[in-house]
Amino acid sequence: MARFFRGLEKLSEAEIKAQDGHLSSRRLRLQTLVRLRWLAVGGQTVTVMIVAFWLKFPMPLMPCCVLIACLAWINFFLTLRFPPTHRLEPPAAFALLSVDLLQLCGLLLITGGLANPFSILVCVPVIISFASQPIRYSMTLIGLAMICITGLAFSPFPLPWYDGVATSVHSVMQLGVWCSIASTMAFAAFYAYRVSMEASQLADALAATELVLQREKHLSQLDGLAAAAAHELGTPLATISVVAKEMERELKEDDRFREDVALLRSQSERCRDILRRLTTLSSEDEAHMRRLTLSSMMEEVIAPHREFGIALELIERSPRAGEPVLNRNAGIMYGLGNLIENAIDYARKTVTVTVEYTTDTLTIVIEDDGNGYSPEILMRIGEPYVTTRQRDDTAGGLGLGLFIAKTLLERSGAALSFGNRDPETPGARVRVEWPRMLIDSNSTK
Repeated sequence: MARFFRGLEKLSEAEIKAQDGHLSSRRLRLQTLVRLRWLAVGGQTVTVMIVAFWLKFPMPLMPCCVLIACLAWINFFLTLRFPPTHRLEPPAAFALLSVDLLQLCGLLLITGGLANPFSILVCVPVIISFASQPIRYSMTLIGLAMICITGLAFSPFPLPWYDGVATSVHSVMQLGVWCSIASTMAFAAFYAYRVSMEASQLADALAATELVLQREKHLSQLDGLAAAAAHELGTPLATISVVAKEMERELKEDDRFREDVALLRSQSERCRDILRRLTTLSSEDEAHMRRLTLSSMMEEVIAPHREFGIALELIERSPRAGEPVLNRNAGIMYGLGNLIENAIDYARKTVTVTVEYTTDTLTIVIEDDGNGYSPEILMRIGEPYVTTRQRDDTAGGLGLGLFIAKTLLERSGAALSFGNRDPETPGARVRVEWPRMLIDSNSTK
């Protein structure tokens, strides 16, 4: 079980680390970008119309209309050329966002540059990129945006305003606007990137958790498939056995076939014995396999981890008489097994598993004699890909596996707490506690 869990963790991490490749899930849907661009076309058109025809400010109306028409034409072409479900590869998304950025900056350049109150909209393509694209493309785009807003600061075109009223922006104010846009862009981009990455990691880690449960479910279904196969094969094997007996009786004196027929009959009888053992599992035996006592479950969880050179001690503080009887739960067993495996990875000599139950709760405490958790890790424990802990050179990692274990146990109703042991006794401590009525199949619910 430990090797399976470790292999699954490495596989899932390897798949999820490939976020900058073409198999990355961070690909922007074309329809989403097209809709945002139509919104930009509509907003720019309404703004230009209000300034030119309602406020009657003098402005280069024809160049503004050409720039807006170019964006609309590109959008219309993309709508006709690609299906709505098409997802953009990172280079294509970068190209389209760059076109959006340059079109907007061109519109701002001929309408006053940084003096235009809509210059803050330069941040929008950058934020979209950081929320949906690999970091190398997003960093290139924010660099292009910085160059563009620097160029807008030197725009030779005046801000559309009332006739006869001169508008001039002091250089210090220009610098302040530039700093404001640049800082807003950087902060919003970083925030969007972090939120998007955490959401993506959480979704991928939960998918890996579902994979663990799905594989266990498939394994548990093999029992039913074996019984069904035994039932279906019983009749043809019985026919083969009868025919083999008849052939053996008829060819008893024929030395050419006597040994072959005897072998055929013995092997058919052997197959029937195997199938008989599969089909004689009574419903009571199956129920017994589905339910197990707390002590049996702990022995089953601990057994695969006893041969790693670390002393593994099980302490039962409550008597076995009256102990909880649990339904076999793959999530609980994998979760506890992974916590024990992590403790063994970081322990020096000993790992202690303490089990205690009362009429209301069931508690399992896992302790090791390693260096314990560092303060910064305790603040983020259980998040996907937290891989740093005070450790020696032989200790394993804390990453997706711990997140999966925590998620599986919490799904069963457990409350987990992570911490360190007393200062005099170094090491880490994990406490897992269930309300007994949720986990004990003998409890009245």
